[in-house]
Amino acid sequence: MGRMEGQVAWVSGGASGMGEATAERFAAEGARVAVVDMQEERGRQVVNRIAEQGGDAIFMKCDVAREEQVRGSIEATAGRFGKVQTVVNCAGIVHVGRLDEYSEADWDRLMGVNLKSIFFSLKHAIAHFREHRRSYMVNIGSVGSFVGQADTPAYITSKHAVLGLSRSIALDYAVDGLRCNCICPGITDTPMLRYHLNTTPDPAATLARRLQRVPTGAVIRPADVAQAAVYFCSEASAGITGTSLVIDGGYIAAAEWETSGLTRFAEAP
Repeated sequence: MGRMEGQVAWVSGGASGMGEATAERFAAEGARVAVVDMQEERGRQVVNRIAEQGGDAIFMKCDVAREEQVRGSIEATAGRFGKVQTVVNCAGIVHVGRLDEYSEADWDRLMGVNLKSIFFSLKHAIAHFREHRRSYMVNIGSVGSFVGQADTPAYITSKHAVLGLSRSIALDYAVDGLRCNCICPGITDTPMLRYHLNTTPDPAATLARRLQRVPTGAVIRPADVAQAAVYFCSEASAGITGTSLVIDGGYIAAAEWETSGLTRFAEAP
């Protein structure tokens, strides 16, 4: 029996990165999973891999910044699996540039995907949550939920807000048996990280410089985030709600730090 046996989970951003790892880990732990994303080909590949491992998953094409699409995907998930007990909001985008260079559309699109999507998912999942004594929501924040970062003002704003919204959801819906928590990863091996690095003249050198400020000296794996999501979405974490878990290799633990070279954390476990 897996830690999520019998659950039905709706996972946005499930076609790649942390969402992909979370969908696959949830299925391995016994959950039936809706993989929610705009990337149809990649999403279906995730579903096929889950099926090959004996799991049960469906793909839902959905723009999470649009309320009707979020509502429709949640209702379709409940229609297929009979319920929705767990929601994980992994979908996210970044826009690189200074604030005066943004258009209103740039700002609105990022906030729609990174923040408004959480509002939509709670609004349309809460009726399903209330059918269970226990239900679970996990929202993916960032170390940028606590500190700033150059040239990504809308992203940093959205991730600060994700943490605050997660706390508010935890307070307002505890009466319904919902536990809501926030995972805040550091430098994680995702398509978003590679996109951000590729806006610099030398992506490899940029990553190496950033990792010098990480005590472990290693990039976080999406699988590490997925394991944390399993913890929050099972009764292993009973009693924990409205909090955040930082997974960053020690990145924000100190004001000053520089690794002298590769550490054992950079090696395969």
